[in-house]
Amino acid sequence: MNKPVVVSEETLTEPVLVSDVEPGAKGAAGPAYVVLAGISFSHFLNDTMQSLIASVYPILKDTYALDFAQIGMITLAFQFTASLLQPVVGHYTDKKAQPYSLSIGMASTFFGLLLLSVAHQYLVILVAAALVGLGSAVFHPESARIARLASGGRYGFAQSVFQLGGSFGTSMGPVLAALIVVPFGQGSIAWFSSIAFLAILILWRIGRWYEPQIKAKKTAVDQAHPDAPNSRRVVAALLVLVALLFSKQLYVSSLSSYYIFYLIDRFGVSTQAAQMYLFIFLAANAVGAFLGGPLGDRFGRKIVIWISILGALPFTLALPYAGLYASAVLSVIIGLIISSTTSSIIVFAQELVPHRFGMISGVFFGVAFGIGGLGAAVLGKLADHTSIAFVYQVCAYLPAIGLLAVFLPKLPRHAR
Repeated sequence: MNKPVVVSEETLTEPVLVSDVEPGAKGAAGPAYVVLAGISFSHFLNDTMQSLIASVYPILKDTYALDFAQIGMITLAFQFTASLLQPVVGHYTDKKAQPYSLSIGMASTFFGLLLLSVAHQYLVILVAAALVGLGSAVFHPESARIARLASGGRYGFAQSVFQLGGSFGTSMGPVLAALIVVPFGQGSIAWFSSIAFLAILILWRIGRWYEPQIKAKKTAVDQAHPDAPNSRRVVAALLVLVALLFSKQLYVSSLSSYYIFYLIDRFGVSTQAAQMYLFIFLAANAVGAFLGGPLGDRFGRKIVIWISILGALPFTLALPYAGLYASAVLSVIIGLIISSTTSSIIVFAQELVPHRFGMISGVFFGVAFGIGGLGAAVLGKLADHTSIAFVYQVCAYLPAIGLLAVFLPKLPRHAR
């Protein structure tokens, strides 16, 4: 059993062993909980600010007379910078780690929020969204690496703690929009720049902990396990994981971007009420994202991937035909099940290519953002030509892609 490690002010500056260890191995250090809590809280702050963009869509749509395609383009502007740059950032930091890049990247989010609060032209709104996306591109690859460094060998658990902060932050966006942005208007978005400033301070402190780990990291060489799949199977497995992430993320994107409009259009609820229903779905996502990692550590990531993708299919098929309250219940079930796969997919990919950790993390986080952005634009265009209800009928079949999990290889025991 891993034992908790108490991390004091002094131990935050001590090097830690970063080579992979089997969870539960004798003598293995436990997770550095202070660092995990700090990076998870930073993820919470980061994704809270990001989720504000989607949450203020109704305000922007009414104020500037935007159509659904233009709404989708705002999401694409935000997600495109994050998607395009994350693998680049990860590849660069694999070669040369940048301990203070997280706080510098958060400054881009800080300025993006300020610009969004005063933007009165569509092009300026797109630029502001892109700046927030840039901050996300810098944040995710290195923060995922820090979470693994602090895991003590419990990689699924550490990834889940990291994902929990982001998922919970995403769920807070609609609530904050309903309580603050809707009553006080677009200018109130500037108030959230204070959150970005707090995140900058926390990430700077984490950078001080991370800096001495870089020297330790250089001395730890990743060795391929003798039972690991060959390079051909690794490439095939990575393609399968991308397809599985596509099915999960595109469905979640359809709810995150258009669920508010769906509820307003079909059930006639108010904007604030619709935002609270969206919060319920996103909160269920946060809980599911946290549970998925430890379950993957315990039972194997491949099993969790199977259950979490295909298990959501009956509920996604029922959602377009449910009433208001049944839709809320189904959204909770879908969020709990489908989001539990995120940590397992990312850790599975990291363990397939351990010597390219930053790049793989960047690719998969980037793919997630890119799918969300591109999917939002395509689904918005489809909604303009058909209806929001039709979009959800089509998206209901996305979890069936989970059948591809049959092609995932069996990993060695220490990398399940």
